Amino acid sequence: MTKRFAATAAFVLLSSTVTASATDIGATFESACPFGDCAAGISLSYLGEFIISTGHMENGVEFGGISGLDFDAATGHYIAISDDRSDRAPARFYELDIDVDASGLKGVSAVKHVTLKNKTGELFAAKTVDPESIRLGKDGIYWGSEGDAKVLLPPFIRVTTPDGSFVREFKLPEGFAPTIDKSAGIRDNLAFEDLAVAPSFDVFVGVEAALYQDGPKPSLTTGSLSRIIRYDGATGEPKAEYVYPISPIPQAATKADGGNDNGMSEMLALDDHRLLAVERSYAEGFGNNIKIMMVDLADATAVSAIASLAKSDQRVVPARKSQVLDLRAIGLVPDNIEAMSLGKAKDGTDVLILGSDNNFSTHQKTQFYAFKVLSRPRQ
Repeated sequence: MTKRFAATAAFVLLSSTVTASATDIGATFESACPFGDCAAGISLSYLGEFIISTGHMENGVEFGGISGLDFDAATGHYIAISDDRSDRAPARFYELDIDVDASGLKGVSAVKHVTLKNKTGELFAAKTVDPESIRLGKDGIYWGSEGDAKVLLPPFIRVTTPDGSFVREFKLPEGFAPTIDKSAGIRDNLAFEDLAVAPSFDVFVGVEAALYQDGPKPSLTTGSLSRIIRYDGATGEPKAEYVYPISPIPQAATKADGGNDNGMSEMLALDDHRLLAVERSYAEGFGNNIKIMMVDLADATAVSAIASLAKSDQRVVPARKSQVLDLRAIGLVPDNIEAMSLGKAKDGTDVLILGSDNNFSTHQKTQFYAFKVLSRPRQ
């Protein structure tokens, strides 16, 4: 973070109310006063893990690539988007039945899948879309495509009907479209990963790491300045942008010449200014490291008018963030977590569900974690 950015990204260490490993059902983890604000406290109790192996078929289509998840109170099921770029089957989202209650997570099964349509009502051709996020909105299902910077395919947020038909598209703000010379816009595979809908129906969209004009990607020693767009959900017009400070990569590769990365892979809204965000890192030879952060946008500087964070002299206050959960630190071995939802269990218990993108790789798996929500921020 440069000197132009106020150092307000406070971190609060995770505190546990029990000494049991997270692999024990009922182990409880509490972040009592994030940012020093006890009204923002959150407490979670572990309910277990469920795995779906790569290669599992659902109605003739390979299941996997789960990159976004949301709860549908009308059905008691969840919708989950696949990041299949219409390579294995047309771009789609699933309806999932997640069997969880206060006693634990017992199973996850696909009820059906729905194919997504483009603006002309046709299925997406291969490599013309990269679905990464999904939420239920006021007038339909909101979903995001990361785009493809290599071929100058811009990211987007669209609204679809329950049968996958196109309704409308949100406006892409200036500076996000990919460019040939990489002077501005999204980086390849580091774009629209995150989508959240607030109680006010404002919509938040997060970029996985910095736009080219805003500075470098994360490294082992430095973080990255991502942007969060705040939209008017009713009109699809941008209202504001904020800076989210991605942490440095927490783990070096243990494989010779191996790569590593870190980025924001999902977020959800707790209220109109507080979010939960997933920072997902990977290091070859080591695996994934998943941290859940609470984010507060209340005092963050609106940066829509700043074309380049790296070149601006304006003082910018980024969103505050505070660590809520480190999955490895509590004894879990997470895969590529890219999906997160609040929901209701079969017995009415409030739950937080995490899901992983297996990249359709036999070396990975579709993994779900469930936590009971014991307490959450209050206004």
